[in-house]
Amino acid sequence: MSLKLGSDIAVMIFESATLFSLAAFAFPSNFKDISEDTLAELTELAARISRESEVKLDSTKRALNSDAQRIDTTGDHAYIAPGPNDIRGPCPGLNTLANHGYISRTGVDSVVAVTAASTAVFGMGVDLSAFLSVYSGVMAGDVTSFSIGGKPKTGGLLSGLTSSLGLLGEPQGLSASHNRFECDASPTRMDLYKTGDAVSVNVPRFEKLAAMPKGPNGYDITVMSKWRGACFNDSISTNGHFFTGPFTHLAVNAAAHAFVYRFFGNWSADGPYLDLETLKSFYGVTGEPGSFQWQQGRERIPDNWHRRPIGDEYTLVSLNLDAVYAITTEPQIIAIGGNTGEPNTFTGVDLVNLTGGVFDAATLLEGNNLACFAYQVASIGAPDILRGGLVGTLLGTALSKLADALSPILANFNCPELIKYDKSLLEAFPGAGSGL
Repeated sequence: MSLKLGSDIAVMIFESATLFSLAAFAFPSNFKDISEDTLAELTELAARISRESEVKLDSTKRALNSDAQRIDTTGDHAYIAPGPNDIRGPCPGLNTLANHGYISRTGVDSVVAVTAASTAVFGMGVDLSAFLSVYSGVMAGDVTSFSIGGKPKTGGLLSGLTSSLGLLGEPQGLSASHNRFECDASPTRMDLYKTGDAVSVNVPRFEKLAAMPKGPNGYDITVMSKWRGACFNDSISTNGHFFTGPFTHLAVNAAAHAFVYRFFGNWSADGPYLDLETLKSFYGVTGEPGSFQWQQGRERIPDNWHRRPIGDEYTLVSLNLDAVYAITTEPQIIAIGGNTGEPNTFTGVDLVNLTGGVFDAATLLEGNNLACFAYQVASIGAPDILRGGLVGTLLGTALSKLADALSPILANFNCPELIKYDKSLLEAFPGAGSGL
């Protein structure tokens, strides 16, 4: 049975039936719809997804096209450190895009702009970039826009939906999305419960990453998978509230580690390579091993840096493959569960009981099941209004177009349908909260 693409998070959530369930919803008296211009932008994004989904990517065509792959760091895209009212957050890639003006330097921008920039600069597939952007808009913004860090310091978000929809309360940005987007066991950040700061690069942690034995391509996927296992083990032993949710751990945490190499590696005629200087640049770190320093908002694209080849974009399927590879090398990280209040009390949830028998530890690694499970859980956690409360609005029309564009892509995942999801099994973990 194919997984259904739903309205819950528009382009991100997989449900095969219609976008809206026609559930009754009374609009707030102050509801403010998106503009016709915003609808046009989202419609064009949907059309782009449809066009690109018809082009078969060929990862064997990796000949360097230096001019096409070199990312401009001059003129409008020169590095400029953020000003006092500009926002930066926990994602080094988004911080980098803002510092170079590929998205708004304020740190608040639309899901359309973030999708386009992620694809153009890093070679992220439009399916994956749209998924991440719209999910951020839902969980940390006002659906069509979001802050890459904390709450905007001057005024609201772009479309004014914040006060009219109030999906998850007033949007606070990605920095305040713990266990809904930002999650534990980060490559370079500390767990929120341990330090109260999951946004800043932890220099001792970066030192340990930098000291990892390099792989054939520097800090490549073999290194980052091992590092993910090390971060997982560290959280178990030091964070009594460590929690590994189906979406935040299996998808977001997997992405946080895989993206380091997949998007920051510098391409040459020999393929991608991620060396220490490039790694430091994208994380805003200076100095030498043993004396590294980090300054917030200093992430930048190195000069003469080349992105992934055009035609070999990194897609949802690519991420699933990297996530499965990491689990095969570090089997302990497949566990869903958490510590029960003290370090080293990690207790795993039985996947069979959690999913009503649809998945277990073995079947989760088959096909695209890992991604299927993670994203279905994200669908379950979406605000109720997106399940049927936007029929007849411009926003509803836009989300419907995005859903229709992704349906053919997601149908190819051939996902088993998650009919039962017993979230009560996660209540034993103090770090779970409203996490996904």
